[in-house]
Amino acid sequence: MHSRRLLIPTVAAAAAAVLLLSGCVDNTTGGGEPATDASAPTIAVDEAAAALLPADIADSGKLVVGTDAAYAPNEFKDADGNPIGWDVDLVDALGAKLGLEVQYEIASFDKIIPSITGGTMDMGMSSFTDNAERQKQVDFVDYYSAGIQWAAPAGKTVDPDDACGLKVAVQATTYEHTDELPAKSQACVDAGKPAIQITPFDTQDAAANAVVLGQADAMSADSPVTGYAISQTDGKLEAAGEVFDSAPYGFPVEKGSELAAAVQTAMQSLIDDGTYGDILAEWGVESGGVDTIEINAGT
Repeated sequence: MHSRRLLIPTVAAAAAAVLLLSGCVDNTTGGGEPATDASAPTIAVDEAAAALLPADIADSGKLVVGTDAAYAPNEFKDADGNPIGWDVDLVDALGAKLGLEVQYEIASFDKIIPSITGGTMDMGMSSFTDNAERQKQVDFVDYYSAGIQWAAPAGKTVDPDDACGLKVAVQATTYEHTDELPAKSQACVDAGKPAIQITPFDTQDAAANAVVLGQADAMSADSPVTGYAISQTDGKLEAAGEVFDSAPYGFPVEKGSELAAAVQTAMQSLIDDGTYGDILAEWGVESGGVDTIEINAGT
């Protein structure tokens, strides 16, 4: 999460109308994705990257990718329940570079890494923050930088550095839920102040809706996600404080797998030929783009 400013993606003009249901955010339906350019050039296979693939994946001809598809605009679902978002566009392009068919498996966020270590998924794609704790289980191919951004009801002053006693909504098992808010809450308790009421939800749109409906005082999420939520609530939410705590997003793969090098090489090829930048720009999240793809850069 290396972005220092709020990221709001460019979306189709009808997006807000589609996603606003009685003033709430619904990231399970379509309408938020940019129009596809039918004339976009076909992505050629990068033979050097494909040659690095583990034999079993190369022989299968497919890349099984786990995603929770509930974190718009990074990865969410269209009206038919299919994954969409800028992360999805990147992985589709990655698959093309590797000469593989991408097979998406939708699963809860906390089940993806265990599925990779258990051998039923090849890679994860759910805005995973690369950190030391997760690196004990998997390797990360880091491809984007984002920060944490809070949002609150419009007109309400909320300071992320002084949120003691407030109810703060998050998506369950995200970094904000497991690391950021517990640390902030403990600091409150240590200072003799009320703890933060950490309120997790299964999906990010539910967390945003809780703030819109007055069921929580604020929400915390990755900067592109908060920016998207703000853009979809017709002025009901606004940014609270600045973007902070930068760290990289990474695609998790089995620890020690040759797949990491293959993905790294293919993603770097997407950067070098401009495809990566075009995808980020189409979604309006280019401020978090990187120039070099690294492995386990979160530490």
